[in-house]
Amino acid sequence: MKFKILLALIFVNLMQAQKFYFPKTAVTDSVILEKQMPELARQVIPHLQSAKYRPENTVDLMDNLFRLQMVAQDYKNSLASLSENRNLFADHNMGGYRFMGFELYSLAKQVQTNKNISFSNALQEVFNQIYDNLPERLIPRLGLSLDGDVKDSKKQLKKALDKQKDKDSIDYRTALALCKTYLNYKAYSSIKPQVMQLLTSKDKERFITETRDLKIKNGNTLTITIVRKKENTSPLPVILTSNIYAGSFDHFFGKRAATYNYVGAVVNTRGKRNSNDVNNPFEHESEDLYEVIDWVSKQPWSNGKVGMIGGSYLGFSQWAAVKKLHPALKTIVPQVAVGIGIDYPAQNNIFMSYMLQWIQYVTNNKLTDEADFANAVKWDSIYTKWYKSGKSFRSLDTISGKPSKIFQRWLDHPGYDRYWQKMVPYKEDFSKINIPILTTTGYYDDDQIGALYYFKEHHKYNKNAEHYLVIGPYNHGGAQNFGFTYVNGNPIDPAARISIDDLAFSWFDYILKGGKKPEILKDRINFQVMNTNTWKHVADLGKMHNSSLKFYLQDKKNTSSVFRKPESQSFTKQTVDLKNRDQKDTYYKVSKKDSIKTTYSVVFESEILDKDIIISGNLSGVFNVSINKKDFDTDTYLYQISPDGKSYLLSTHIVRASYSKDNERRQLLEPNKVEQIPINNSYFMSKKIEKGSKLLLLVGVNKNPNWQINYGSGKDVSDETLKDAGEPLEIKWYNDSYVEIPVYKD
Repeated sequence: MKFKILLALIFVNLMQAQKFYFPKTAVTDSVILEKQMPELARQVIPHLQSAKYRPENTVDLMDNLFRLQMVAQDYKNSLASLSENRNLFADHNMGGYRFMGFELYSLAKQVQTNKNISFSNALQEVFNQIYDNLPERLIPRLGLSLDGDVKDSKKQLKKALDKQKDKDSIDYRTALALCKTYLNYKAYSSIKPQVMQLLTSKDKERFITETRDLKIKNGNTLTITIVRKKENTSPLPVILTSNIYAGSFDHFFGKRAATYNYVGAVVNTRGKRNSNDVNNPFEHESEDLYEVIDWVSKQPWSNGKVGMIGGSYLGFSQWAAVKKLHPALKTIVPQVAVGIGIDYPAQNNIFMSYMLQWIQYVTNNKLTDEADFANAVKWDSIYTKWYKSGKSFRSLDTISGKPSKIFQRWLDHPGYDRYWQKMVPYKEDFSKINIPILTTTGYYDDDQIGALYYFKEHHKYNKNAEHYLVIGPYNHGGAQNFGFTYVNGNPIDPAARISIDDLAFSWFDYILKGGKKPEILKDRINFQVMNTNTWKHVADLGKMHNSSLKFYLQDKKNTSSVFRKPESQSFTKQTVDLKNRDQKDTYYKVSKKDSIKTTYSVVFESEILDKDIIISGNLSGVFNVSINKKDFDTDTYLYQISPDGKSYLLSTHIVRASYSKDNERRQLLEPNKVEQIPINNSYFMSKKIEKGSKLLLLVGVNKNPNWQINYGSGKDVSDETLKDAGEPLEIKWYNDSYVEIPVYKD
């Protein structure tokens, strides 16, 4: 009997750690590898769809499935799975360009077999069919979709195979990763040279493309790419994009404008592409763009009207352009715009480690260093090495192996001083901006704080500003492209799944061609309320809510409601050892299904909500605290715990306490004195919270490898080291502190 039980246990363990046969000879023999990969994929497919390994998100499931089917040479079913992935990814065929390289590879393989012709001839045939039948608005995205990195995929395949040296079996997750890596190399090494030539040839039939070096009056040289549709022979308005990410994006932005019947002009910033000038990101856009706009507005293909578009850095560039407004610039459409000095490279005066990764991304070469930027393992190890070392934040670039003057210069300006102010409009500058503007951002956009900063400042200093805002459940990519069906693994309402491209160019039609105003712009603020499938429209940000809930920092066990001001003052004490680099993460279990990371945080939980509420706007409020040091960086999270036990992040807020009252001037705290830290510039959200939910509030200290560490000595935080940590940080969070949650009531 014991023997049978032992056999059963062994069988269960083998099932849990599923292994597949994969001969070690396949690692070094390409012929054997070619034979083994289809068989390996066929073995993995049933497990992908099993309860144990099936991804929660169906989009991810179909993504993995079509790749495995392709490796298994089941091309018919792989194409069906790929199509399903696109349909799940975005409505209205907005994702119809996705994985086009894999589609062409599968189709060509089928045609090669069915017609008994060469793969090259089959590829040409299917490419022509795809290009000729693809909706015109998707044509510009083909170049980005087909531009796979063959060299890097070969490198990744070798790394994956090296892990299998001297092994005759492979586990499920490693097998899945190997199949995907194999397919990347197999598909793109087979199609890329030919398909890029075919794309260039097709594009020449449709577009006139010119790339030239533009010598501007200040003595600098910039590379500019002009794209026009051949059928448009009369002068048209020009849609200009200022792009630091030189490369294939230049042609994408140019062709996109052309397909909407404009002239597309894409200028690269100093030091990029053919420019030999010094590349100092953000510093010279305002000066350079005035001259670029002047030049494009006077060309024979221009009717003298210029609009601008772009996201992230390209959104910042538009605000730089209106610092000194050229008469030909009639409108801008800043999308997910970087708030330079506001939310990047520091958010609320706390510098982020990511800034170094980004600096190297755009300065390592004349284009962009995609492989280095995407090397998450490398950058995580650099951040961790710095964090563990206890060295100053200024040493991060040296630790990376590549000292950076730009990184050091940015660190020299921890406050929002003249260095940052001169790059974009500042205070009264906004009063002079009288052109129509359309801003788009999202609840999950990394640069939401920056995008809303410009919007707020413009309306603050120019009461008659014709500046519209569209905001919904979009991330950084979605708010400058289209509304993906899933964001952060959760589906968004169908009403939110709109094309931001179509919105932007219908706006250009409205302003530059006298067209109809976009339907969604019913008022200045246009926001999608998640979980209601509706949009709302109000005149200003303050009208997005008409009530509020003050969530006080008190234990729900000691009060009938955390939303009621406490009758007597008390505090919750938190101690954080800033020297400790081996702190184990802690978690707060909210249900059998979910838990929330709470390291360096204090948790406050609300009672169960007895009715639906709509949270709409920014968190505000004040923390009343006393600490035993001169400064610290706060870290705040607000979660919804839904009735089914799942957690949803609603908003976050970080701030350097010494800059919380004035982001331009540091005001150190007095140790052991009760001080007020106002809550400003939190992440914005609009969502219906269902009855039966709870709210969970985390407040604490921002201490991790992704940000500077504020040791509280009062010195420049960039120069502080572990030696400045001293005794552990002690915080008293007083219970009359509160986070004010904006609420909309019908």
